[in-house]
Amino acid sequence: MYTQKIYKLLFFSVLLFSGTAFSQTETVRGIVLEKKANGKTEPVIGATLRWENAKKGTSTDTKGEFSLSKSSPNHELIVSSVGFKTDTLMVHSLDFVTIYLTVQNADLQEVVVKSEATSIDKMNPIHTEIITTKALAKAACCNLSESFETNASVSVSYSDAITGSKQIQLLGLSGNYIQTNVENIPSIRGLNTVFGLNYLPGTWLSSIDVAKGAGSVMSGYESMTGALNVELAKPDMAEKLYLNTYGNSQGRGEVNLNLAHKINKKWSVGFLTHASTLQTKLDQNDDGFLDLPLYTQFNGINRWKYQSDKLMAQFGVKALYEDRTGGQVNFNPDIDRNSGRFYGFGSKTQRYEFFSKTAKLYQSKPYQGLGLIINGLVHDNASYFGFKNYTGTQKSLYSNLIYQNILGNTNHQYKAGLSYLLDDYNERYLDSTFRRTESVPGTFLEYTETIPNKLTLVIGGRVDFHNLYGTRFTPRFHAKYEVSPNTQLRLSAGKGWRMPNAIAENFGMLVNSRQLKLVGDAIRPEESWNFGVSLSHDFYLFDKKGMLILDAYRTDFQNQLIVDMESAEFVRLYNLQGRSFSNSFQVEVNYSPAKRMDIKLAYRVFDVRNDAVTPSGELTLLPKQFVNRDRFLFNWGYATKFDKWKFDLTWQWNGRRRIPDFSDGHVHSALSPTIFAPAFSNINAQVTKAFYKWDIYVGGENLNNFTQKDPIIAANDPFGKNFDASMVWGPVIGRMVYVGMRYKIK
Repeated sequence: MYTQKIYKLLFFSVLLFSGTAFSQTETVRGIVLEKKANGKTEPVIGATLRWENAKKGTSTDTKGEFSLSKSSPNHELIVSSVGFKTDTLMVHSLDFVTIYLTVQNADLQEVVVKSEATSIDKMNPIHTEIITTKALAKAACCNLSESFETNASVSVSYSDAITGSKQIQLLGLSGNYIQTNVENIPSIRGLNTVFGLNYLPGTWLSSIDVAKGAGSVMSGYESMTGALNVELAKPDMAEKLYLNTYGNSQGRGEVNLNLAHKINKKWSVGFLTHASTLQTKLDQNDDGFLDLPLYTQFNGINRWKYQSDKLMAQFGVKALYEDRTGGQVNFNPDIDRNSGRFYGFGSKTQRYEFFSKTAKLYQSKPYQGLGLIINGLVHDNASYFGFKNYTGTQKSLYSNLIYQNILGNTNHQYKAGLSYLLDDYNERYLDSTFRRTESVPGTFLEYTETIPNKLTLVIGGRVDFHNLYGTRFTPRFHAKYEVSPNTQLRLSAGKGWRMPNAIAENFGMLVNSRQLKLVGDAIRPEESWNFGVSLSHDFYLFDKKGMLILDAYRTDFQNQLIVDMESAEFVRLYNLQGRSFSNSFQVEVNYSPAKRMDIKLAYRVFDVRNDAVTPSGELTLLPKQFVNRDRFLFNWGYATKFDKWKFDLTWQWNGRRRIPDFSDGHVHSALSPTIFAPAFSNINAQVTKAFYKWDIYVGGENLNNFTQKDPIIAANDPFGKNFDASMVWGPVIGRMVYVGMRYKIK
């Protein structure tokens, strides 16, 4: 009854605000440069930029950089500066753009727009890397989990050897501690954590923002180590038609079709569709188990957009269906389910969403805005792991009302708002039922003070009123200091917390014969503090541009759900007793040694540890299981003139990592030896040939063909006490080659 009242209250809130409220506006970022006769470039300071038919605009700073909200339905950007030719260019993307202006007496009369593959958001006090479609095209990028192949900060791996689910890591911690939003709406959380990375096709993505450290309080309280925000193709800015097909040597095939139509100057509509399947049974290591589960997925979005000078609104629906089957090669789910003849895994997911983003624009006051985001979803999953059965349903409602304005002038800005999150979980595992309803109204305030070209300070806090865990305060702080025109120093500190979903977030721990055991008190919310510092520096070497990035972060947990696999017969779950922390350090260099050539070199090191409780009650501080200490990344990319041919090569070296002792009958103690899995390398490459309206690409992953030996323990006795498919630390499958085609009508 209580839940029904909440739904009714928020339904009327939507009706109340839909005519006057607003979502966050889209922002184009870039730099304006003058190209000298000797080939060198200099920033154009004070250049004016505005959209056609818009009265207000912006100007470039001392580094020639700008940030401009999209304030009209057209995409014609007018760029002017004293002594330079005024030009108008079409901007169809939110990628970071580089604009070259020519002087009045020059013979060449053109504006060149160049999109960078990745860039640091230099306007943002939070250390944020923007991954554009250019970077996403460097690999097959079939879904979000495969979008970080060339990213130094985020790493992706399989969570086990049977389900095919993937997990990401940032700052040495799993994706559970990363707030992952889709267009500022919390998305990959709750029951969607398991396969959610597979549910966002790469062709839908417009850009990905990777923010390190505690995020903004406007987005919520769950950002503990960082935040991802995924922007999807917009109906008024995307290609009229975008068709992508993909197939690989493992039998996986995909078709993606995006359609966009601009009905008139104010209305546009878009369809994003996806269908994929894998029906080839692969057992490359001859252990009798499928290396990858068979699956079929259908996924789609229908979205509408309205934009005028005073109002912008986006709304739409999403739907997804996926069916996965894995386990032993001879397993037939229609015959062998629960028979004990063969071990099988199955998972069926249905997910439905609606979303609404509305915003009120103030043409005469571009710094002022009012926005409302509404999202509702139903997520249903039914899975089995041998004789273990799991069902889970999540119903969620999310709303976020944001108001922004200034205090006196634009050097003093604030954002304030109200949020509400309702999660209704109903899970059943074996013979146990887990139900809970979380109702969390909240309020937040964020203040930004700017000393132009020198210092930006952001101080924010939010208070959330959890119906089960009481009132909680979440403070955040960020600072950006301009050491020089080419050097930026950032500091951050903040708290985050979340309520874990012990079973859904640990599917990879269920494909074994271990007994799941809750030790001690009931599971409490996880809480942590994160502190970070980063330095970015632009440099020129042999007249070629480069960037150096250094960052260091520490996460300290006050409470954490410990997933303890140190004893061979159990997966023990308990609240943190003692210490848990993560230290992360990374250095990255991006350099262009020649025209149309890019090189990325990055090295990172982690020190991630937590106290484990032995069966006798002792605390032992252990390196986090399955987290590699070191990682080195090298990426090389080259394009011929007009991008007719593009070549990309990525090499990753992953250092050793600790794994639990899985020997028969092992019981962990303070004297137990530490076991490490070996280091290994991965090599990926891709070649793309561009034609007038379409591209064809050919590539390969894990070209060096490294695989973990015997990823499934006791595979010959899957119902015995030693069976374990959750001890995965390296690639499960070997070399894979693929081919694909992209066809676009702009």
